[in-house]
Amino acid sequence: MPTEQREEKQLEASLDALLSQVADLKNSLGSFIYKLENEYDRLTWPSVLDSFALLSGQLNTLNKVLKHEKTPLFRNQVIIPLVLSPDRDEDLMRQTEGRVPVFSHEVVPDHLRTKPDPEVEEQEKQLTTDAARLGADAAQKQIQSLNKMCSNLLEKISKEEREAESGGLRPNKQTFNPADTNALVAAVAFGKGLSNWRPSGSSGPGQPGQPGAGTILAGASGLQQVQMAGAPSQQQPMLSGVQMAQAGQPGKMPSGIKTNIKSASMHPYQR
Repeated sequence: MPTEQREEKQLEASLDALLSQVADLKNSLGSFIYKLENEYDRLTWPSVLDSFALLSGQLNTLNKVLKHEKTPLFRNQVIIPLVLSPDRDEDLMRQTEGRVPVFSHEVVPDHLRTKPDPEVEEQEKQLTTDAARLGADAAQKQIQSLNKMCSNLLEKISKEEREAESGGLRPNKQTFNPADTNALVAAVAFGKGLSNWRPSGSSGPGQPGQPGAGTILAGASGLQQVQMAGAPSQQQPMLSGVQMAQAGQPGKMPSGIKTNIKSASMHPYQR
């Protein structure tokens, strides 16, 4: 009888310690989830690492409690449901924090299950069988292949990080001259910096702004000299045509010659 009482007290103390560790772990998880959902914009990576370190320490403490020599083997303890009811149980709601409102035949198999689901158990058996079928040499080759792939991946990641750091420290080499670029854009868009040369003589008789006869004749003679270099045999007809125009209609030129003069003397940005 004293032995049974001692075992019951030891079981109760172990359960209390286990419940305390689980409650701490639950509070830490709840706090971390709250930060992820509501404070993600102010969350920093060191804070996330601190939360993971806290959870890892609490899990290690929980494992130590379970593996302690004074902790009885909970797997040897059997829980038997004494009462099943489809009605709402307020005490059960309070103890489970609202997760289990009723203790009926629908929820008992899930909450009192000591083995995985049949589908999960079947998958576990299949994996165990495949692992046992694999030979030692084949397993060693797969391990070496996986380690090689991981090493190559880590090397590539390290190389990318080093290149990114060196690229951030080294200033980018400039491949253009901003002054030349701005000057080119201004010349193309607004004609800035281009030559403003125009033919001499900008007014004629009675019409200021239009070239006079003297100017047209000078331009015509210049045009005839350019054409004469390529075709010397056409010099006399062209000169005679200009002289006939001067004698017959002073101040006017044939339309064909006038068009040629304009096209030869006009600048593309002075339209």
